[in-house]
Amino acid sequence: MDTLNPLAVVTGASSGIGYELAKQFAAHGFDLIIAAEDDALDVAAAALTAQGGRAQAVRTDLTTREGVEKLLRAVTATRRPVAAAALNAGVGRGGPFLETDLADELEIIDLNVTSTVHLAKGLLPGMVEDGEGRVLITSSIASTMPGSFQAVYNASKSFLQSFAQALQNELKDTGVTVTSLMPGPTETEFFERAGMLDTKVGRSEKDDPAQVAAQGFEAMMAGRDKVVAGSWKTRAQGLAGRVLPDSVKAHVHRGMAAPASGTDG
Repeated sequence: MDTLNPLAVVTGASSGIGYELAKQFAAHGFDLIIAAEDDALDVAAAALTAQGGRAQAVRTDLTTREGVEKLLRAVTATRRPVAAAALNAGVGRGGPFLETDLADELEIIDLNVTSTVHLAKGLLPGMVEDGEGRVLITSSIASTMPGSFQAVYNASKSFLQSFAQALQNELKDTGVTVTSLMPGPTETEFFERAGMLDTKVGRSEKDDPAQVAAQGFEAMMAGRDKVVAGSWKTRAQGLAGRVLPDSVKAHVHRGMAAPASGTDG
């Protein structure tokens, strides 16, 4: 890697929003360390390299403490400052809370919440010491509403939203900025992996992950606090979320995420 290029770390970079964020970094002259657990990560790294970027792939399970430490060791081994980090890795699971597997719910917490906190703890001190840096945390429009039939997922995103906003305030005089990326339903493998293809939201038209990533990257580089990214429908949903009571939002979410809500009859 050319040490003259800034270095960025992107998690969940094998597909979806994470891969599109990695493409944004590569297009803007960053070297990359990209992380995910699946085989598609190596394909993503090769594609980024073919497009002129330079990407080091770190295959690791970020649901585990050791998996996070493996990524942090790879970053440290470069002996380079981290200019930007997109903490994007996440997973979801749909269904009634009383029927979903506890292991699935704990995986959501481990990946969405615990790994993000762990990585922030590992990366931010160096940025603050250098007096500069950009961090993007992928929250969600789901963070603004109680997630009926996605109870743990939405709660995890609410945690990330609060976490990002708290860090924004703590770091406001350090030269390091933290931006919350809040996409709506996006055309990725999320809904298939979450077992939600029979839901109304699973079957609905979704936002383009490339558009979401471009808007998120722009907001991060500008040092904005947050961005509701995607189509006008998602932005309108974000505005509605500011005024509707939680009971109404929970009811609306139920209609979108309840099992079989997307099937006829």
